[in-house]
Amino acid sequence: PRRMDYRALGLKVGLEIHQQLLTHKLFCDCASRLAEEDGGIRFQRRLRPTQSELGEVDAAAIEEARRHLTFVYEATENSCLVEADEEPPHHPNEEALDIALEISLLLGATPVREVDFMRKLVIDGSNTAGFQRSALVALDGGLQVNGKRIGIPTVLLEEDAARKVGEKADEVLYRLDRLGIPLAEVSTTPNIASPEEAREVALAIGSLLRATRRVIRGIGTIREDVNISIRGGARIEIKGVQELRLIETFVQKEVERQVMLIDVAKELQKRGGGAVPPDGMDLTVLFTHSASKVIQSALTKGGKVYGWPLPKFAGLLKGKLGPELAAHATVAGVGGIFHSDELPAYGVTEHEVDAVRGALTLGDQDAFVLVADEEAKCLHALEEMLPRAQYAGKGVPEETRDPRPDGTSVYSRPLPGKARMYPETDVPPLRVHEDRLRRIREHLPERPEAKVPRLARQYGVHEQQARQLVQEGSDDLFELIAKEFGEATLVATVLLYHYSELRRAGLDVDGIPEDHLRELFSLLKAGRFAKEAIPDLLREMAKTGSRASTALEKVGVQGLSRADVERIVDEVLDASADLIRSRGAAAEKGIMGRAMEKLRGRADGKVVSEVVHARLEKRMREEKKGTN
Repeated sequence: PRRMDYRALGLKVGLEIHQQLLTHKLFCDCASRLAEEDGGIRFQRRLRPTQSELGEVDAAAIEEARRHLTFVYEATENSCLVEADEEPPHHPNEEALDIALEISLLLGATPVREVDFMRKLVIDGSNTAGFQRSALVALDGGLQVNGKRIGIPTVLLEEDAARKVGEKADEVLYRLDRLGIPLAEVSTTPNIASPEEAREVALAIGSLLRATRRVIRGIGTIREDVNISIRGGARIEIKGVQELRLIETFVQKEVERQVMLIDVAKELQKRGGGAVPPDGMDLTVLFTHSASKVIQSALTKGGKVYGWPLPKFAGLLKGKLGPELAAHATVAGVGGIFHSDELPAYGVTEHEVDAVRGALTLGDQDAFVLVADEEAKCLHALEEMLPRAQYAGKGVPEETRDPRPDGTSVYSRPLPGKARMYPETDVPPLRVHEDRLRRIREHLPERPEAKVPRLARQYGVHEQQARQLVQEGSDDLFELIAKEFGEATLVATVLLYHYSELRRAGLDVDGIPEDHLRELFSLLKAGRFAKEAIPDLLREMAKTGSRASTALEKVGVQGLSRADVERIVDEVLDASADLIRSRGAAAEKGIMGRAMEKLRGRADGKVVSEVVHARLEKRMREEKKGTN
């Protein structure tokens, strides 16, 4: 990515971090666990927007309602009538409130005296009731990140949403196992000023949450909403980022997108463009014999092809406004759009492009969009794209966007406003008494900023490694094994380096039980294998869920005695006689490489190196004697 001067651009980033808490669900006794496979009862719902207390209706809710979706819910063993919205919520989970209060105190926030649940309107189907329950727990906290204070205005306790498991044209399938899992929501002030700082702050808050030992671990259990704006741009919320390390990329790419949209707006203004006709034109007759698969499949179903002129937009669609318009069109359920910046292509010929330009009477600077589908869908797609195209001359519209795995994001809906909150009448308020807070204060865990230097001091590992262990939440496991078996540096290398290598290869190393890992180190200590074999053994343990002793038999790396090592090194020396003759002592490096190929994982590298050095010297002495 090109280097940006984020300060000059006036970048502001704020995070909302949602962390699942390690306790049962918030309003019932169901376990906070995801179901492994589908099954269970299914039922359907339609959801409608409602007014807030002040009689306003939220823009995001109106757009969701325009999608006319049916929601199908799949109940699992970890859900009951509360999640199905067939029974009122039970008394709130007091343990969840304790964990949220502990997080608040660690962040130096002031707990409220009474916790009142609110309803937040959500009608994308992720909540069966059409709202999410959420309560303010504490105010005005903060934390130091690299010497800078990041404010934490609020800590909330809320329920997680159902998870989407399938989607058809007009139907969405949700599973109820996740609905109702308690979440702590930690919000920061928007004074984060660079992509790197956004990542650092997210990692610092993540470390603090894990320090409680009362949060659920694993992918999807911590999710971030990232709010981003630049001067002249607008506030954008990227919702539900699951990978903390990718936050930096999301911020970088969103800044690039806003800079691009501001440039496009300037160019449109310079050209005197920006006014967009509201209606498209039925151009089906021009495409009756089209070679385009998309168009042919639409026509076969009795659909139409609509063309929509965009005056002065030429050159501003490809990689710029094109993807933005396409994302709005999908609200109408069409598969996608074609635009003039990328045509002729996809089976649309130059001749057809000229015919469209003629029919829409376009000049050189004008662009167009084509939509092919059922007529009602085409018209709906044009209606959805119109406000977005009209806004192009102004710059960046406020909106909520969905994260993509590559660090880009895609339009999902308008930014929700205040018109979606109203009090929850089914849940009683909870008083927070002083003795409750005193009890929690007395048992606060060690803070990450104190733990990092202590680990470095106590175990002699590098401070950077200690910080990484704490950030990744591997610090407890590290302490347990390093205390029992020593070898602290090796333990840190395994948990930080080998684990991340295997994770990248798609293996669930985090699923290796603690006692299996302890067994691995106890076998290492007993000299049953050399440390070079650890990655292979871990791979086997992660792949098959086996214990270390089983993995050892399977991988076949039994530790060799020194005599065995000497025997194998001697064989290597015999085979390398020419190399020794021509290079003498300088041959050691090459011989070491050949010896390690035979011995890797069965003997410690240090031992092999000592043996190679000693046997080579001995052989050269004997050769010298022989020649004398």
